[in-house]
Amino acid sequence: MNAIKKIPLILILFIFSLPSFSQTKKEKDNLSLNSGTIDSQFEFVIRRSNKYQDYKVVKNHWLFKLKANTLDSLGAVHKNLADTQLIVKKQGKEISDLKSNLNNTQLDLDKTNSEKNNMALFGMQMSKTSYNVLMWSIIAGLLALLLLFIYKFKNSNAVTKEAKHALAEIEEEFDEHRKIALEREQKVRRQLQDEINKQKGL
Repeated sequence: MNAIKKIPLILILFIFSLPSFSQTKKEKDNLSLNSGTIDSQFEFVIRRSNKYQDYKVVKNHWLFKLKANTLDSLGAVHKNLADTQLIVKKQGKEISDLKSNLNNTQLDLDKTNSEKNNMALFGMQMSKTSYNVLMWSIIAGLLALLLLFIYKFKNSNAVTKEAKHALAEIEEEFDEHRKIALEREQKVRRQLQDEINKQKGL
């Protein structure tokens, strides 16, 4: 009874294994020493070789062909590796040159930004803010000096005018005094002369 139950299961397994058998046979038929990868060529030699007890009997010309193909493949791999190393070396040099150019460009950019943001005054580099503060401070100082000069000038001018006016008044008083003194002197002389004349008349 158990054997009858297992028959459908065996049939199903057999049906599903048929494609894998046919695929394996197809793959075996597609294997060749003249084409395909080294792995497939080894597979060809292993599958097509005859068995003798635990040994595999391989045809000599297959081994030589496999050796030649393997050496060709290794040569191609070595050539590709050498070409790749040359490309990597060339690209490394290009990357190094690009980095150097980038560093130089960055330095130029930093220098340009520094020159743009700074001003040279008396041979010293100053930031634009410091330069503006200094310039406005100088302008404010000069303006304050100008206002002070104008104030002093007006004050001095007023003092000078007052001094001139006082001098003119003093000169006027002096002239008046001199005039009075001259008249007094003349009067005294006349009186003296009159006395002299009286004394002579006696």
